[in-house]
Amino acid sequence: MENASRPDRPYFRPHISNFISATRHTNSTLLIVQISDIHVGPEFREETYQRGVEEINALRPDVLLVTGDLTENGLLAQYERAAELMKGFECRSKLYTSGNHDYRNTGYLLFRHFFPSNPIFHKEGLTVTTVSTARPERNDGEAGHRQIVWAEKALRRERGFKLVMMHHHLVPVPDTGPNTIPILDAGDVLRSFDRSRPDLVVCGHRHRPWRWVLNGMPIIHAGSFSSERLRGFFSNSYNVIKIDRSGFKAWLKIVGGPRLEFKKIASGASGLSNLPSGG
Repeated sequence: MENASRPDRPYFRPHISNFISATRHTNSTLLIVQISDIHVGPEFREETYQRGVEEINALRPDVLLVTGDLTENGLLAQYERAAELMKGFECRSKLYTSGNHDYRNTGYLLFRHFFPSNPIFHKEGLTVTTVSTARPERNDGEAGHRQIVWAEKALRRERGFKLVMMHHHLVPVPDTGPNTIPILDAGDVLRSFDRSRPDLVVCGHRHRPWRWVLNGMPIIHAGSFSSERLRGFFSNSYNVIKIDRSGFKAWLKIVGGPRLEFKKIASGASGLSNLPSGG
């Protein structure tokens, strides 16, 4: 497994030509923003959230990916507040997947009502496939055999740029403690992806931004967009992904701070430089 310390460079697969073909009569660049782990509840930082919304709206992304844990405890009032907050984003294409916190207290009955989203989304040569890993009243994740088979078949059919979004982490992330809440069938998911070859997988869950490259497949983890609970990287952040004719480029943006390449995060950037000095 290659890690994020390798120099950042566009990621290329032969079928990127299909993305070029699909976009030849349009703007051939797509901008995607990924936010994760908002956690509306006791640990929610509303001022940080609102500043992040302003920054993202200024970017004018084509697609906004929300990779789970919009709420802290899956409560109705938290869902209502989260839905109201999400209206602040001006992006018309918002895609959601649920997190383990969203499924607490029977919140799984509320998620689809407040955040409906199709499992497959197409836009100008881009396909986003959502793999749901949250399970009711559990912190660990599971894709399940049927969904794994479905996702592999769906990804094999696609010929543009193939992006997969999910909540739980496929591979352990540094600085997050014991790996006790993974995707239980991560091995089966990874084998399926190795066969169907997505161009990029994005995850959330651990509140720790990171990037792995496994058998040539990049996996990007988002930090928390607006929760006080941070691990290893001590600023709230979001990910920005630019897809063009050469592949894709991804970087992290600190809310209210600078943007960082993932290689800098792997080499020790902790997000502390954005915070007031202590003592």
